[in-house]
Amino acid sequence: MIVITAPTGQIGGRLLEILLAEAPSRGEELRVIVRDPGKLPDAVRARVDVVTGSHGDAEVVDRAFAGADAVFWLVPSNTQAPSLDAMYSDFTRAAAKAFTTHGVGHVVGVSALGQGTPVAGRAGHVTASLAMDHLIAGTGVAYRALANPTFFDNLLWQAASIRDHGVFTETVAADRKAPRAATRDIAAAAAGLLLDRSWTGTGEVPVLGPEDLSPNDLAQIMSDVLGRPIRYERQTLDDFRTALTGRGTGEALVQGYLDMMRAKEDGLDDGVPRTPQTASPTTFREWCEQVLKPAVRS
Repeated sequence: MIVITAPTGQIGGRLLEILLAEAPSRGEELRVIVRDPGKLPDAVRARVDVVTGSHGDAEVVDRAFAGADAVFWLVPSNTQAPSLDAMYSDFTRAAAKAFTTHGVGHVVGVSALGQGTPVAGRAGHVTASLAMDHLIAGTGVAYRALANPTFFDNLLWQAASIRDHGVFTETVAADRKAPRAATRDIAAAAAGLLLDRSWTGTGEVPVLGPEDLSPNDLAQIMSDVLGRPIRYERQTLDDFRTALTGRGTGEALVQGYLDMMRAKEDGLDDGVPRTPQTASPTTFREWCEQVLKPAVRS
C-alpha cells in the first residue's frame, strides 16, 4: 500500500498518474489523502482508496497510514501560516507520529537543495523544509528527501505576462546560472523510490535537471520556442515583497520567500554536483514546447 498526499497538485498529480500505470502490475495498492475528492477524475477515484481531509490532521493520517508500506509526503502551501515552522514541521508532526504508530517502512518527501551549504540556515522556506526533513528522519523511518531546485513550472504563474508583454521576472542576476528542474521529473523520481523500496536509512535524492541555466538562457530558449522576443527583467526584493503581499501572502511566508531568494543568489542551489544520478532528463526547451507554449497560447 502506497499513500499519496497532495494528489491533485503538480507533483502529486503526475505521481499518481505514474503509479496508476505501474503499481498494479507490482501488486501495490494506492491510497490518497485529499481535501476535496471531487477534484480527482472519476476514473481515478474508482481505482484508489480515498481518505478525505487534511494530511496535517492527526485523525486523518491515522486512518490513512493504517496498513501503509510507503508514503509520499508533500506539505501544501498555506499563504496564511503564522510561521514557516507552522507550515512545515508543525504540519508534519501528526504524520511523523503516525509513521511510527503504524510501522510505515518508507517515506519520500518533497524538499529542497541547500543541505550543508553556508546559507542553509538563513534560507527561509528551504531552512524550514530541511528542518521538516530532520523531523521525519528522526522517527526512524527510511526516508528520502527529494532535494529540488527552482521548478520550470513556476513560470506558469507568469504565462499572462509572457503572452501579453513578452516579459518574465525573477530576483536573481540575469547571468546567474543554477540548476532547474521539471516537476514531472520530480514525480518520476518519487515514483521510482516508492516502487523500489530496497533502500534503507535516510538521505536526499537531488533532482537537478540536465543543465544549469540563467534567466538570460531561459529568455533565449523561450524566445526560440514561442517565436517572439521574450526578455528577463530582474525584480528587486522590495518589488517582490510588494507583489507577494498584493496576492494576499502573509508576512511570515513573504519574509521566507525573500530569505530564500537571497540565499539562492548566494549559492543555496550550488552545493550538489550534477552526475548521471542527480541529473533529470527534461530539458527546458522540451518543457517550453510541451507545457509553456500551450499555456501561453490558451
